Amino acid sequence: MSPHDPPFRPVHACGLHRALFGPESAAGQAEPGRGAAASGIEQSCFDRSVRAQDDLFRHVNGGWLKHTAIPADRASTGAFMQIHDRIQDQLLALIDEASAEGQDGEARQIGDLYASFMDEAAIEARGLAPLQDELAAVAAINDRAQFGAWLADAVSAGLGVPLALHIGQDDRDSTRYVPFLSQGGLGLPDRDYYLLEDNARFGEVRAQYRAHMAAMLVLAGEPAAAAEAAAQAVLALETELAQAQWSRVENRDPVKTYNRCDFATLRALAPAIDWDGFAARTGLAGRAEGLVVGQPSYLAALSARLADAPLDAWKAYATLRVLYAYAPFLGRAIVDARFAFTGTVLRGTPENLPRWKRGVALVEGCLGEGLGQLYVARHFPPAHKARMEALVAQLLAAYRRNLDTLDWMGPATRAQAQAKLARLVTKIGYPVRWRDYRALEIRRDDVVGNVRRVRAFEHARQLARLGQPIDRDEWGMTPQTVNAYYNPSMNEIVFPASILQPPFFDADADDAVNYGAIGAVIGHEISHGFDDMGSQYDADGNLRDWWTAEDRARFAAKTSVLVAQYGAYEPLPGYPIDGALSLGENIADNAGLAIAFQAYQRSLGGRPAPVIDGLEGAQRFFYGFAQVWRGKQREAALIEQIKAGPHAPGEFRANGTVRNHPGFYATFGVQPGDALYLPEAQRVSVW
Repeated sequence: MSPHDPPFRPVHACGLHRALFGPESAAGQAEPGRGAAASGIEQSCFDRSVRAQDDLFRHVNGGWLKHTAIPADRASTGAFMQIHDRIQDQLLALIDEASAEGQDGEARQIGDLYASFMDEAAIEARGLAPLQDELAAVAAINDRAQFGAWLADAVSAGLGVPLALHIGQDDRDSTRYVPFLSQGGLGLPDRDYYLLEDNARFGEVRAQYRAHMAAMLVLAGEPAAAAEAAAQAVLALETELAQAQWSRVENRDPVKTYNRCDFATLRALAPAIDWDGFAARTGLAGRAEGLVVGQPSYLAALSARLADAPLDAWKAYATLRVLYAYAPFLGRAIVDARFAFTGTVLRGTPENLPRWKRGVALVEGCLGEGLGQLYVARHFPPAHKARMEALVAQLLAAYRRNLDTLDWMGPATRAQAQAKLARLVTKIGYPVRWRDYRALEIRRDDVVGNVRRVRAFEHARQLARLGQPIDRDEWGMTPQTVNAYYNPSMNEIVFPASILQPPFFDADADDAVNYGAIGAVIGHEISHGFDDMGSQYDADGNLRDWWTAEDRARFAAKTSVLVAQYGAYEPLPGYPIDGALSLGENIADNAGLAIAFQAYQRSLGGRPAPVIDGLEGAQRFFYGFAQVWRGKQREAALIEQIKAGPHAPGEFRANGTVRNHPGFYATFGVQPGDALYLPEAQRVSVW
């Protein structure tokens, strides 16, 4: 659901207006003891010179766009980031309380971790000393076998090398965990940054990346001339990896990326890797008979590069991987050099975040559920969870009704779709069981060591899954994450506590705006179970083709129109949206809005919606949807999102969705000649 990614979204009392929960409640009727509901629409943000029929996004958000500057420490700003920033203030207050003397348990861990990052003087005094063992180990590599051993250790340590290992549910058997191996290890956001030779911006980024790597190596003690040569060698090496890597569109195919390989198969596929040694050093030995490989041809190409690329190039690459893995936790020279590239060159951000915000982010990344438990206790009363559960139930009911009327789904597929919907699990607010961090050592005077131990702790936690039952209570996000998600292997939708804030949900507002905002979000996540990817998983979370061939063909024909529609949008000259990469999210936006509108209309119970602030109910519904996507980005960050993210930029999520919706045409009288008009035959209605 993230606006960019992940891959993510803006405090106000969290609670749902009672009229959200069913047609029995009178829409817009005031609760006992309170005045009439507000519209929930920020008309001060409108640009009245732009018609909704031509550009709903700018009609609703144009005034805000004109008068809002992106903060110097941000690559973007908008509804999602405003919620995120408010939550950061709340989290800081919780961390400050945890830092007080006399705390124990996870509160003390949180306080000590934050303090270890905020002690700038001690960090400066240590310099690169915390990395000397790792850097010395790289320098001592004398042959390819030793480098292979380092590579396996680096995979376990989470250093961002060309192979990524994680333990997850088996897509073909959702009752067990298996190890997955996938491609990685690039320093630029996407393979296109390396491979598009005729793109002037990417050419400049490559030149600056090379200079940045040289600068980092100099900071690590390399002579300038040697550092320049090493940086050029690493860029050439990463370019070869990029050439072998699968595109993001290819990686969206869950069947193509599921390749179960035993170790004998792996030895034949990638002979330059010592697979017995890899299994032993990563902890897989005796726990797994093989791995699920995401991109077999990439693994074969990596093997070839491990065999023939100069060892010195691999050693320079390894040195940089160590530096990058810990750069945010080192002295100012390293931090500033890293941010100058990743923040300013790649995303256009002039300034780094204040140190306290980076410290909060560290705690969230390392002890996320520990901090989340404190956040929920303070900011998410149990009654809010119950209200959200009721709203989700109402949207699910709308989906059940809609399934029976779909013109592209036949009876056999429909029966299984209803079964999948009936088995859908809803998780709201926070986990029923919190993660246990007691075995994790956190020291108040060792930030790099803390990060290293956190990564080792997480690797051990994942390994311990093998051979164990699936933990169906586990969450993939913390409660304070402003986002939501659908997990096809679990067949579950998950809404963290922090999503229940304006503009997604306004407890004081009339129903219409909340249906257009949080209602569309709920509908969005439910629909992921039936988009081009999620529909390949059955009710039990297994990758299985449960559609008839005819229904799949009709669905593909319908959604191919969305691919073409979004592929025609060009947020920046020369940078069109990839309609295939963003298809799943575009389907979800299309379906989520449609189902939320149906649910809103049903909630009226046949009564007319009230007019509030001069706006009719349907107008407020669509305005509420458009408010959610309020935002603006720096050009470099927008390019990165287009190339590397599955979501279209916000204005296209707003405008691209409504121009397919018949309710939008009826509400605003959209006619031929209006910019958002599409001939009826070209409109896509998935649900």
